[in-house]
Amino acid sequence: MREPRYWLAVGPPDNWRVAFARGNIWGVGVGRIQEVFWDLLNEEDILILYVTRPISGVVGFGTIRTKFKDTEHPLWPIEVKRNKVLYPLRFEFSPEKVLPSDSWPANKLAVPALKDLVRASFQPLRPAVAKPILEQLAPGWRPSAPEISASRPALEQGSVEQLSHDQIRDMLVEIGRIQKFLAEAEYNMDAGRLDAVWRRVEKSVPTYVFEIQVGGDIYHALAKLKHAYDLWNSHIFLVARSDDWPKYEQLLAGTFHEIRHRIRFLPLDKVHELFMRKRSFKELESSLGIPT
Repeated sequence: MREPRYWLAVGPPDNWRVAFARGNIWGVGVGRIQEVFWDLLNEEDILILYVTRPISGVVGFGTIRTKFKDTEHPLWPIEVKRNKVLYPLRFEFSPEKVLPSDSWPANKLAVPALKDLVRASFQPLRPAVAKPILEQLAPGWRPSAPEISASRPALEQGSVEQLSHDQIRDMLVEIGRIQKFLAEAEYNMDAGRLDAVWRRVEKSVPTYVFEIQVGGDIYHALAKLKHAYDLWNSHIFLVARSDDWPKYEQLLAGTFHEIRHRIRFLPLDKVHELFMRKRSFKELESSLGIPT
């Protein structure tokens, strides 16, 4: 497991309240240093949350889940007031330990070592500074290891291969909704429509993008996915039959090598299996009266 980097995010109380209300999203402005830091940010890195005056202290920490670019949707109060995106380099994080906002004044963590660092809104932290903060907030907490998945898809069942493009698309949309995303089919993009996308909040760009090929042009699908990645830094997925894997690998080794580190191949049988399991689990919860 890679040792995570540690980051410090600094902002006023109102900005943090919006961040939590909008799906745990934070943003960074455009600038040479900030862009370098954002480029270095990886999933599973640790984010320490610092609230400025009148709180002036650490209120929690989280784990980075994904990063994306959004130049279209003002989010924080100053952006809404000016109707302009000022912090387009954004990322989502999962809160690991965050104090309730009404307890910030009394329970925030004052950290003398951060005194000269909080002038910058986003920057890396040395482990020697970050780890004692985490230990104070959540004694004994350790980052969990990310899931490791096989790269080559399994072979599909014959019946699954008969599923149509629209059936697979509708399954992806339903899976996204079960996962509490805003999931849409046929999402408009300047380079054409995307088969399915998942977004965290209404005023946001797609976090996850899916293109489905069940006998069509893989090259064209990869071109659209690359464009989505270039625009928004989205997680991108090609959904196809297992026998399309060699062509997919060939294109990623050549024309589309730039997205090789970001894209995932989803075989049809795995999408179908995930859909059936998600739906079955949701129906079980409903039958037991458990809210979903």
